[in-house]
Amino acid sequence: MSGFPDGRKWDEMATMVRMAGNRVWAGALGMIFGLGIAVMGAAAARAQDELPAPSPIEKTLAERATHVTEVTLDKNMLAFAAKFMDKDKDDDDKEAKEMIRNLKGVYVREYEFDKDHSYTAEELEGLRKYFQGSDWSPMVHERTKGVAEGTDIYLKLVSGQVQGLFVLDAEARELSLVLILGPVDIDKIGSLGGNFGIPKDAIKSVKKAEKEAGK
Repeated sequence: MSGFPDGRKWDEMATMVRMAGNRVWAGALGMIFGLGIAVMGAAAARAQDELPAPSPIEKTLAERATHVTEVTLDKNMLAFAAKFMDKDKDDDDKEAKEMIRNLKGVYVREYEFDKDHSYTAEELEGLRKYFQGSDWSPMVHERTKGVAEGTDIYLKLVSGQVQGLFVLDAEARELSLVLILGPVDIDKIGSLGGNFGIPKDAIKSVKKAEKEAGK
């Protein structure tokens, strides 16, 4: 398998975010700032639009996984990559090119295992805490009873605009972590799927969350 989610999954995730936003946008943002959540090292770096240093948990997961995808691109590297994309005249990539030019960082970690639930609930919680910060609003918390599976989606909101997306998607034999920093158009986020290691499957969770929130 390629390890990259398909466009349909990204589209489903985007729909979830828009619908969830209609119901919890203001409330979630107010709650986060009101609680004054302590910012850890990675979160502090992210507040400055910088990519975080790898979590120690990532090393443990990588040692346990049968296949690992790790992508870390800062603003300079994305700008360099965008120049090569400009040479591609494919109109289908136009939206992706436009979004990539404005991004400040892309951080992807994807792990595949040969056994179900080769990660623990404690490791998932550790990753959530590592990437949480006062400037990020939780949009989705999905859990599967009895097993360490689930989906978390956070948005970075600045003046009502989405300036970052974080997705932690844990399935039986796959664990994906995606952090995108910079202006994010949820309607066009699907265009990034498959580029620079961004799993296409990740956006499926965003779409699903929007759909469930709109019921």
